[in-house]
Parts: sequence; structure tokens; C-alpha cells
Amino acid sequence: MEVNLKNIGKKYEGREEFTLKDIDLRIESKDFCVILGPSGCGKTTLLRMIAGLNSITEGDLYFNDKRINKTPPKDRDISMVFQSYALYPHMTVYENMAFSLVMRKKNKKIIHERVIETAKLLELSDYLYSKPSDISGGQRQRVALGRAIVRKPKVFLMDEPLSNLDAKLREHMRVELVRLHKALGSTTVYVTHDQIEAMTMATKIVLMNDGKIQQVGKPEEFYNKPANMFVAKFIGSPNMNIIEGNINNGKFEAKDGIINVRPSEKDQKALKDYEGKKVYLGIRAERFESGGQLGDTFECTIDVVEMLGKEKTLYTRLESGHELVISVPGYYEYNGGERHSFGYDIDALHFFDSETKERIN
Repeated sequence: MEVNLKNIGKKYEGREEFTLKDIDLRIESKDFCVILGPSGCGKTTLLRMIAGLNSITEGDLYFNDKRINKTPPKDRDISMVFQSYALYPHMTVYENMAFSLVMRKKNKKIIHERVIETAKLLELSDYLYSKPSDISGGQRQRVALGRAIVRKPKVFLMDEPLSNLDAKLREHMRVELVRLHKALGSTTVYVTHDQIEAMTMATKIVLMNDGKIQQVGKPEEFYNKPANMFVAKFIGSPNMNIIEGNINNGKFEAKDGIINVRPSEKDQKALKDYEGKKVYLGIRAERFESGGQLGDTFECTIDVVEMLGKEKTLYTRLESGHELVISVPGYYEYNGGERHSFGYDIDALHFFDSETKERIN
């Protein structure tokens, strides 16, 4: 099922400002759409509006071609998985998964077949007659998913369903959810503040901030071509390095005078109207190269070295005091206090307007 939001806005009673404003978004059938953003950006409010749990102040919400602004949640053919498992502790796994179908007075045979089928899909067959207190956190989350799946909805809505799990289990469940989505072939709208979840699971990411959509696209688009400085700094770990400077004679000159970069020919064309003006330069940590073999170079002092296994993160300081974060392969030898020379890949530079903070190139 396709979910289409047109100029959606949300304003709570007693407030002057809109929580959400001018939300235009098309979620295509079978998409795994992840709504990503920091706390308070409006992503859960948007999800609850799709579910029918929050009213729509302005705009229109469509499921396929049907306008459903006033349609009750029970009639929207959706299932929602919340951050908390919300399982009934006195019921078995089987009873928890069957509950919504029992309440809808479905045929007992159909209920049994769907629960057994879903339990097999989620590898819960051996736990059907256990109570929630007798199974692990990951298994409880699967039961919560199973309870949604047995209804066979057209749209799955998930509100940070993995946030209560430990890191190793979250990694495992990310893979499970992607497999599940492919097996079911349903439309999924998934809310999270975790960029790793978004980048690894989504077919489409919607990044929000301050009640507005900042960028919509495939995961790789966010990393390789961020629409603005907020996107550039939010996506990627470590954060993208941002350097203030001016374009002089076609060259970027940093405000502190230490870093000077001649952009690629393609970027110079994009920057032709910025001659003599202030811009921001963005460089991802892994796009530096030791020894400066890629062109212009700069020297810095390494303050801290973080060993992360396959790579090392270097927290460095320029003579001006400006800090840069640089990622290098884990087998490179670097120590705190050392001075080193680095270059940068001119084909991997990002430039942003100093006033709008929007991408230039």
C-alpha cells in the first residue's frame, strides 16, 4: 500500500507554533521507509498521524487513493509496534500473538494457522506456551512483532522498536527486520534516532529536524550528497569536518589560513558565483590521506588516537587551534603528540552556502 502525505501540518491546542509543517512525502508500496531525526524533531508525531492516533491539523493523508484523515485507526489496515513490548504478562506467547485476532472474533482455525505460521517465521515455535517473563528481551520483541504480523496489515508502523535492546541484539534484530520485510512484502514506516539503523535497513530515509523534512532519499545519497549542513553533520560517524573559509581566485581558503584547497573542476563551476564570498567546506574523516599524496597538504598534531579495530580515529589539532577528525586503517601507526602531514581527496569535498547552509556543489 502506498502512503501519501500532502502538506501535512500538526498544531497542538494551546500552542502558537506548528509541531509539523508542510510535510510532503510519498512512501511507495513495499518501501522500508525510515523516519530519522533527533529527539523532538516530530518523527513520532508524524508516525502517530499516519496511524490515526494523532489528528491532522492541515493537509491530507492518503492510503493509495483514499483520503483517510478522519478514518479511525482500527479501519486503516495497519499494525503498530511500539518502543515498549507491551505484552500481557499473564498470557502465553501464543495468546499474546493471537490477541488482536481474538478481539476481532476471527475463526479459531484461522487464528491458530496464522500464529503457528508467524511463530515459525520469527523462530518462536519453541516458546509459544512460555510467559513473557520466561523469554529473553529479543524474543519478547519478536513476540511484539508477531502480534503485528498475524493481522497481515497493509502497513507496518514501528516506533523505535529496538531501543530497549543491547547493542549486540540490536545488530541481530536489524538483520531480522530486513529479512522479515522482504518476506512479507509490506510497506513499513520505521521511526528511529539511530542513524545506523536508518543506513542499514532503509530503502528510503526521511531525515527530519525542527518539524520539517531536511532530505528524502536512499541511504547512500545522504552520505555522499547531503542536502545541507544539518544532514552532513547528522549522518556519518565520526561527524563530517566543517571548515569555514572563503573562495578566493577559485580556491577555498580557510578562515584560519591553515587549510587551502583547490576544488575539482566540477566544484569550481558550482562555486563560480561565490568568488570572494564565505562558504563552508565539509570533509568526511575517511577522505584524508596520510602524507598528502592527494594534493594540497596541511600539518596537524594528534591529540587522541581511538583504536576501533579495522580503523583508527585520530583527533587532531591545527596550529590555529581548529580540530579535525581523521580516520585511517587500523594497521597505521599513530601516537598522541605526534605531528603529521595529511592531504585530502578533492573529489570528495562538500561546499555549503554560509547563509542558507544548503549544499552548493
